[in-house]
Order: sequence, then structure tokens, then C-alpha cells
Amino acid sequence: MAQKIIAGITVDVNEEGYFTNPAQWTRELAKEVAKEEGIQLTDTHYAVLEFLRERFAKGENLTIRSVGNSGIIDIKGFYGLFPGAPMKKAAKVAGIPKPASCV
Repeated sequence: MAQKIIAGITVDVNEEGYFTNPAQWTRELAKEVAKEEGIQLTDTHYAVLEFLRERFAKGENLTIRSVGNSGIIDIKGFYGLFPGAPMKKAAKVAGIPKPASCV
């Protein structure tokens, strides 16, 4: 298992940089991972991250559509928060594994 030092803290990650232990996630780590992705987090970002973490913990499938139906933000807004590959980037920043829906 690979490890990475983020904000002075060693976390377990896979070969793509996704957390393998979501329990290691903190908002401070999210802020640093987001910086690496070129994203400056806002309250809306954190709301989406918490939504994804809660759904992941329940074992639900994570999709762009589920975020769009969350009541937090619509799909277009989600793309604005995490440009390029919103679900992949959001999952990485949220400290959860890359969703199966992402290639």
C-alpha cells in the first residue's frame, strides 16, 4: 500500500492518489488535496464533499446525477466546482475511493 504525506500527515493512498482509508480524511487534508487539483474550497465544496462521504459510508453508488439531485448543487454547478472530471476530483478531495462510474 502506498502512502503520501499531505500537510505533514501520512495517509494511505492507491496508485492514483485516492485515499484507501477514508477515516484518515480531515478538512485540512481536503484543502491540500484540492490545492493539488487546482481548486480552492468554498462552503459549497465542503457540502458536496460531506454529501459524497455520507453516501459512500452508506455503500451507495456515487454518480454525477446523485450529486445533481442532492439539493446542494445542480450538475452544471458541480462541473463548475470540480472542472474537467468532477466526480473523480470530488472523490479524491473527499478522501474516498474513485467511484466505479469513473474510468
